[in-house]
Amino acid sequence: MRVGIVGASGYTGLELVKLIISHPVFKLSYLATTTGDVLIETLHPSLLDVVTMSVEKASVDAVKNSCDLVFLALPHKASMGFAKELWDSDVKVVDLSADYRLMQDTYEKHYCEHEDAEHADDGVYGLLEYYREDIKNAKLVASPGCYPTATLLGILPFMPYIDTDAPLFVDAKSGVSGAGKSCTETTHFVNMNDNIFAYNPLKHRHAPEIMEKIADIYGISPKVHFVPHLVPMTRGELVSIYATLKSDIDPIAILKSHYENEPFIRIREMPVTTKNVSGTHFCDIFAVRDGNALFVSSSIDNILRGASSQALAAANLMCGLNESLGLPIIAYTP
Repeated sequence: MRVGIVGASGYTGLELVKLIISHPVFKLSYLATTTGDVLIETLHPSLLDVVTMSVEKASVDAVKNSCDLVFLALPHKASMGFAKELWDSDVKVVDLSADYRLMQDTYEKHYCEHEDAEHADDGVYGLLEYYREDIKNAKLVASPGCYPTATLLGILPFMPYIDTDAPLFVDAKSGVSGAGKSCTETTHFVNMNDNIFAYNPLKHRHAPEIMEKIADIYGISPKVHFVPHLVPMTRGELVSIYATLKSDIDPIAILKSHYENEPFIRIREMPVTTKNVSGTHFCDIFAVRDGNALFVSSSIDNILRGASSQALAAANLMCGLNESLGLPIIAYTP
């Protein structure tokens, strides 16, 4: 099956290339960036003598002619202009931006005016554990990012037992790769080294996404107070969630029952770490309560389960394959 990547220059693009060249069914047929005219091993020197392909300037016509499936690893606000031209084609699309993750009114409130109003609400949210059947029949899957993924996987099993009159507090910490490949004053080594800090506290645009998906799945709308942090490591993410319970539960038993048939969710009986999931598609979750106070902690690899491997799992389903094909399962560290 012919597969393309538009936006091959970033960290997410690199991870997609690495996953697809080892995939038993998917074959790389097209690589593109907004500028093109370079070899993939020039963009990513780690691929020297592993894969040699020209990276072209992105073209909708080239995608239509070269691909059965395409991953759009483009920035927010850039992807919809490309995707809107593919709805009338036979090409299946997995979009890793936020452009089709939210309902149009929510998106436009927190991002910008949507260029593809006709299809703005037609993308299927790519959180497999909750939208698996919809993904199988999707034309376009909107693959969620790292913060909503780790938060939703951690808190959704507990929503029937949570007092939704009390807010949810989410303390999220991510490696710097989640900020993208371009260096900024914030992500410069001199600023990040031996440092940790919050950004956009209580105003981050992932909070409305998390609230929207909780409402979609459970029909309830708790207030989510979300605070992301950058930490001085390359990859990995740890999300801590604080909630108020309305009933007496055993948190670990709830998690084990809820995810008993999910091979990429691991329930831990000790607090989770980022090292145990680094380089894998796994999400590790731990939870404990003290009276009516609930603490949930989840960890993922931010650029795999929070981006590229989650997109690959959705693509597998869209193409009638076993969703686990090609997904990484061995952590980088002992």
